[in-house]
Amino acid sequence: MNKQGSMMSRGYLVVFVLFVLGVTVGYRLVSLQLTQGDKYRELAEKRSIKNVEVLPVRGNIYTEDGSLLATSVSKYSIHFDAVTVSERVFQQELGALSDSLAAILGKPSNYYTNMLRNARSKRSRYQLIARRLSYPQYQRIRKFPMFRLGGVRGGFIVERQFVRDLPLGKMAERTIGYEQRNPNGTYVKVGLEGAYGIPLRGQSGRQLRQRIANNQWKPLTNDYQQEPVDGLDLWTTLDTNLQDVAHHALLGALEKYEAEHGTVVVMETKTGAVRAISNLGRTKNNKYFERLNYAIGESHEPGSTFKLFALMAALEDKVIDTTTMVDTEKGKLTFYGKYHVRDSKRGGYGVIPVSQVFERSSNTGVVKLIYENYKENPSQFTDRLLAMGLDKPLGLAITGEGKPIIPHPKDADWDGLDLPWMAFGYGVSLTPLQTLSYYNAIANDGELVLPRFVSSVKSLDGKVVKSFPKKVLNPAICSEETRSKLQKLMEGVVKNKWGTAHNIYDEELSIAGKTGTCQVDYTTDNMQYISSFVGYFPVENPTYSCIVVVHKPNKKIGYYGNVVAAPVFKKIAEAVIHDIPYESTVTFDKVAVLNHQSDRPDTTKLLNNDRMPDVRGWPAMEAVAVLENLGISVTLKGKGKVSRQSQKPGIQLKKNQTVTLTLT
Repeated sequence: MNKQGSMMSRGYLVVFVLFVLGVTVGYRLVSLQLTQGDKYRELAEKRSIKNVEVLPVRGNIYTEDGSLLATSVSKYSIHFDAVTVSERVFQQELGALSDSLAAILGKPSNYYTNMLRNARSKRSRYQLIARRLSYPQYQRIRKFPMFRLGGVRGGFIVERQFVRDLPLGKMAERTIGYEQRNPNGTYVKVGLEGAYGIPLRGQSGRQLRQRIANNQWKPLTNDYQQEPVDGLDLWTTLDTNLQDVAHHALLGALEKYEAEHGTVVVMETKTGAVRAISNLGRTKNNKYFERLNYAIGESHEPGSTFKLFALMAALEDKVIDTTTMVDTEKGKLTFYGKYHVRDSKRGGYGVIPVSQVFERSSNTGVVKLIYENYKENPSQFTDRLLAMGLDKPLGLAITGEGKPIIPHPKDADWDGLDLPWMAFGYGVSLTPLQTLSYYNAIANDGELVLPRFVSSVKSLDGKVVKSFPKKVLNPAICSEETRSKLQKLMEGVVKNKWGTAHNIYDEELSIAGKTGTCQVDYTTDNMQYISSFVGYFPVENPTYSCIVVVHKPNKKIGYYGNVVAAPVFKKIAEAVIHDIPYESTVTFDKVAVLNHQSDRPDTTKLLNNDRMPDVRGWPAMEAVAVLENLGISVTLKGKGKVSRQSQKPGIQLKKNQTVTLTLT
């Protein structure tokens, strides 16, 4: 009995403890429900429902002529909520839905039947059906059996995302760039997309989503708590036709000379507007695509194109003139008994004036001029270069601009070779765009302007929100006297028979510029070259400046700047030169005089001529008739009488020639 009583006592104790525990738990639950129920319900809701950021449509990027460079394309992901669909609807519509999905998505019907049945058995709330669908595909799928019943009855879930598309393909891809958001909210900014990310992004919206299995978040509704505001549009300075010409001209040279990479930039002389930019690098499969923005980011020794700046300094300091004679020392100079400067022509050029030192690109000539005039005070030379601003970045909106390097005697590592080596472009470092900007200044009456890639930011209805006008960095990088002399030297490089770029001379295509053939990897057993040409056209009225740089062409095929790079420059100039007006537009008063003058040109005589006639002031149809009878293709712009013609009157006619007539 005692043993049985003890066991009963223990049992009563256990029951009592459980009763007290139950009462305590019940009391606590009631207390929490009454006093803190709202708090915990809100906490549970926050953990299962949240307001998710919805990204807006990113603004478009356009060329100057309105062609799309980058746009946001809607892509749709389709999911299936297998729980909300009734059993009757599921069984009734399953086969037809599977057949419809198979027809548009390409996989067999039974694949989708098994997928949907499996989702149903697992009570999946977010089964992926397809992703990255186009808008027409989405519109078709939302009308399929079962899905047409909507989000609850049909289990149809759609999510829209925006994918950046480049309608012009790879052209200018690195300049267009991209913007990528990091998890911590910062951005990786590349090219125009990164530089102008804030106006392009717009403002995010908000949408309620519910957490389901596997930590996935399903939209509660297709409506937004806060509508996203789409981004603004970016209008660049790029020209579609010029971009196409520059891209293919560079690509052709890279392929022909099996080069590693290259870049070309075409810039409007007066305004600094970049009309074309191409950066192409070779892949392992020997194909070329836009890998890096070499024009902006790659700083390297320019070689002979730097001779313009060396002579600019010497002319400004008046230690030389273009007529100063210099002995090229049989094509070889020696410093400290073992360091040599050589001309590309064995034996040198003899005693020649400074003008020919530049036009022939004599290394010994320019080094001798700079070294002998500045060796006692090298700071005078380098200070002159710094006064031009050559040591400063241009300050582009696009990130990643390469840093220019101009050595100075105050530098800790300055030595006796720096001065002579700088004279012909070694030991210094510039990006192609920096070099082009200073050559452009010579063409632009000495005015250094900032290269511009963007003209304006516009709203969706086309209103200008912000414009980006021409910006002057330096009103005069040198005196007018020096600039005029340098222009003549650059013209002589192409025009004179001894000029290094005489191979691209064309009497109907006036070009001024400078070749460069720079050695790289010269401390190794596999020395390579950088071939370049930089200048402007036409000489009489500089409208465009351009630089072409080709890295590491196959030495067995060709590597000199005049052979590899200069022909690319000429192709670009040939393609655009006829769109540049040679004469000012004829005024209406002059047109009236031309129309009524008694000594109007005889069309019969014109048809027997082999020169481009002057048809300004003529009625359009009469001008077209004469030109087409001469075998010239004609494009008309505007209405009325001819006020401007794209090809200069009097030039020699060529086969398959074209001319654009502007009418007013």
